[in-house]
Amino acid sequence: MGELVLAAKVSHVPSLMLSETTGSPLRSAREGAVKSLRELGRRARERGVSTFVVFDTHWLSNFGYHVNGNARHCGTFTSHEAPQMVQDLAYDLPGDTALADAIAEEAAVDGLNVLAHKVASLGLEYGTIVPMHFMNSDGWARVVSVATPLFTSLEESRLLGEATYRAIVRSGERVALLASGSLSHRLWPNRKLGPEAWTSITSEFNRQVDLRVLELWQQRRYREFIGMLPDYAVKCNGEGGMADTIMLFAALGWDRFDGEAEQLCDYFPSSGSGQVNVEFHLGGRAAGRGRDAA
Repeated sequence: MGELVLAAKVSHVPSLMLSETTGSPLRSAREGAVKSLRELGRRARERGVSTFVVFDTHWLSNFGYHVNGNARHCGTFTSHEAPQMVQDLAYDLPGDTALADAIAEEAAVDGLNVLAHKVASLGLEYGTIVPMHFMNSDGWARVVSVATPLFTSLEESRLLGEATYRAIVRSGERVALLASGSLSHRLWPNRKLGPEAWTSITSEFNRQVDLRVLELWQQRRYREFIGMLPDYAVKCNGEGGMADTIMLFAALGWDRFDGEAEQLCDYFPSSGSGQVNVEFHLGGRAAGRGRDAA
């Protein structure tokens, strides 16, 4: 029987990579975020994680749900939108074909059309590559990446999160589940993309709502957060409709989850969006997940 042993909301902004560049103005600005990603990787290794499943809001799909089920993820990545930040980044990570297939099979039970692909030329997007660079750089754990459809609903994303949890249980793996994406996600327009844009937020409203969300998480008021999530995703320009967060909470038990939310770095803006790394500890009640929920 498989087990979910780590769950987290993580940032994947490309400016994290500049923290490794000597002389970069963002080296100190991103230090806390980078350290917290590395700490999550250390915790995952310590807990015997065998596979990372990443809900990737930067792998956006116009046509349905997709899972990268390759047996190995190997390539060199340059971001098409920010090649000055993520350039020639090599990755070589083992995949988990069986778990990818299980996610698609469990989703089909709920009527979702989810395709698990084994296509060597299907590379990873930076919503998976960047967190893995800091958490799993030497490929000690396998990786499954899950795309985010643009034309979907909260209910469909919730069903896929529940299906992912069921697939984890039947897999026999020890899994770390990552929701890879921002909090609010209103980016600066091109004409305002000066140096200060990388460390400032576009909307004070978005910042205040993000901070309120973090308060609710820290107070374990998840039922209230779930209640505001549909409006939050729309009014604060959620990346990929905040599908990563929806799927994560669905896997945790939705509004029945009551584990501790540990904020691992300060909230920080990037290109106008709101970012953070938070672990959701699994000691809280999360019974009744999925189709068998009471």
